[in-house]
Amino acid sequence: MRVQGAIWETRSDWFNSVGREQRIKEYITLANQLIWQRQASFFAAAILAAVYFNPISTFAFYIVVALTELLDQSLGRHSKAWDGKDPVVGRHILKRIALNTTVSALAISVFIVNIAVQQESGGHFTPLFFLFSASLFAVMYNSQMVGILMLRLSIYSVAFLSIAFLDVLRFSPPLNSDIWLEFFTIIFVLYFIIDISAKFYVRYQERLDQMKLIKEENKRTKAALEVKRQFLATVSHELRTPLTSIMGSLDLVNHGALGEVPEKLKPVIGIAAKNGRRLADLIDDLLDLQKIEAGEMEFHFEPINVNDLINEAVESIAGYADKLHIRVTTVPCLRDYLIKGDRTRLMQVMNNLLSNALKFSEEGGVVEVRAENLGARVRISVHDEGVGIPKDAKERVFGKFTQVDSSDVRKVGGTGLGLNISKQIIQRHDATIDYVSELGVGSTFFIEFDRLRDSEDESPDIAPVAEVA
Repeated sequence: MRVQGAIWETRSDWFNSVGREQRIKEYITLANQLIWQRQASFFAAAILAAVYFNPISTFAFYIVVALTELLDQSLGRHSKAWDGKDPVVGRHILKRIALNTTVSALAISVFIVNIAVQQESGGHFTPLFFLFSASLFAVMYNSQMVGILMLRLSIYSVAFLSIAFLDVLRFSPPLNSDIWLEFFTIIFVLYFIIDISAKFYVRYQERLDQMKLIKEENKRTKAALEVKRQFLATVSHELRTPLTSIMGSLDLVNHGALGEVPEKLKPVIGIAAKNGRRLADLIDDLLDLQKIEAGEMEFHFEPINVNDLINEAVESIAGYADKLHIRVTTVPCLRDYLIKGDRTRLMQVMNNLLSNALKFSEEGGVVEVRAENLGARVRISVHDEGVGIPKDAKERVFGKFTQVDSSDVRKVGGTGLGLNISKQIIQRHDATIDYVSELGVGSTFFIEFDRLRDSEDESPDIAPVAEVA
């Protein structure tokens, strides 16, 4: 009772300390989850004791133990509505937990001591084992609330000592007898239970501290992501307006709207226009990356004809291909297979793959776009005859702000974000993106989707090659 009194004296500390509400909720939740496990153990013990001892008294005390579970069930239902914020409700729940613990521990102790009283010879291994198991169970699953755990173990300790003194009082044995050996062994077991209780509590405290650190780190990460989001939004807004004006002015100059441009100025203006477009692409990629990471990029999924998708992508890139003097060919499927996807986002991926293939191809080269039926899957591949990609470069290929040729004198420009964004878009489609490549031979990037099922033949098929100049 002194332990229980100490609990009431310190109950205000339970609600002034961080995480106490969480401990109470965890304790109640776990107690209700383990009800059948506890009762199965006590029921098995009752059956075993009833076979060798008085079955009437054994089951009578077991029924009392089982009825105490109703108190925990009632408390569990009562505490579901508690949000952990009202300390008055919390203190009431804590009192109920202490009361339930006292009643439960007393019922279990009386149940086990009754078995020990009936065992008049041969020591008390069976009831002591039952009591040790109950103590160990409490240590393993009640470490959230050390005060409640100590209350239960204090009652169990009285039961341990009662069983230990039972034969001492019965037989008044000499100090060198087995009865005293059993008594001192029980004292050692009590020490063992107290020791492992302390260890379990320390481990639980360490877990709480780790959870607290994780939550704090998560909070800081969210704050940093919000700052990054605001920064990117501000930068995009502040850069887009003047950049649009600059690029519009350069286009007017390039097209002669403001008069004839001197030959010496044309290269300089061309470089300015080219870098303006690169800066605009960088802003777009940064915004797309931020949207994906924040989960704000919207996707509108619908059935998409694979052949229509590759034809549209090739048509959109035709002007760029003509400028570089590179032929683009298509190899569609014989049948019009459907996939489920967001057309706008998939066009963004296809444009990225095609523009990369064109940039890394030599003048006069060929880029092939192919659609293939692979049974339950459909593959779209973009093959070029360019410089190829070194082995073990996949992390750089799909990484952020990275390029295979990252030198200051690389042949082609880019933000280093296109393939990373493409990969994340493809993953949102539950699809895959990968490549095969060989230096000096070329590269083939491909994406694979689950095909929407129909009654068509499942066999792979390929249509004749079509060519776009």
